[in-house]
Amino acid sequence: MKSSSARTIFEFCDVMFVIENQSCFLLRPITRFLLILMIIAIQGEAGSFSHEAALAMVPGCIVLPCARSAEVFDRVLKKKAEAAVIPIENTLAGPVTEHFDLLLEHPLFIKREYPLRIRHNLIATPGVKLAQIRRVLSHPVALDQCRKFFRDHAKVQQVPFYDTAGSVKHVIETGEKDAAGIASRQAAVEYGAKVLKAGIEDDAKNFTRFLLISAGERWAKDADKISLAFSVPDQPGALFKTLAVFALRDISLSKIESRPVKGHESSSE
Repeated sequence: MKSSSARTIFEFCDVMFVIENQSCFLLRPITRFLLILMIIAIQGEAGSFSHEAALAMVPGCIVLPCARSAEVFDRVLKKKAEAAVIPIENTLAGPVTEHFDLLLEHPLFIKREYPLRIRHNLIATPGVKLAQIRRVLSHPVALDQCRKFFRDHAKVQQVPFYDTAGSVKHVIETGEKDAAGIASRQAAVEYGAKVLKAGIEDDAKNFTRFLLISAGERWAKDADKISLAFSVPDQPGALFKTLAVFALRDISLSKIESRPVKGHESSSE
């Protein structure tokens, strides 16, 4: 590769990062001439919003779908994947607490974050018209974020499903003509489906913050944000005194999240 002033190369977790114009391309050097794309584990089906975020954070990566969040962490720890992309917080639905807990329980570290604009799309089998739809499947959170669509289409039944992309996969595999799924545009691409109506979410400020995590404590030299986990004694003023350390040094805190400490009554981290 030719080098340029806009390109920075550094190593981390046996992976070469090539950052060019703020886009991140992750490649694992095999020989001088052969490069294999990085494998990124995600929770959910191919075509999910996690899939979309993974492609945005690591263009050209190979996405490894996992059924459960714990499996995502396990894949990285067992080196079946070089890294993982996980959702940590949605501006409307709030934090993904399971992922906070898994980060506390496993020796994986946050490398980058990415705010993905969540655009819900009504997706069906090719050839199907919107007027034919009688049932819409999707994850309960996605259904809840598209209330206006269901108010405007009162005869359409909402059907909770385990996964947004999974709902599209199900509709395509079964060939149902009166059913559709709500998912990302990536799901339509993944399963050869048709977007009947794009952007049916209620709130245009619907974002999910995703994290790129992996083993190894190495970060970019220009990193300007850190996530810390700590516990304080159960006594008056303990949290205040801890936060004062940041305030006295003019360090801005963007988020505070409290999680229960397992096995300890009325304790949290």
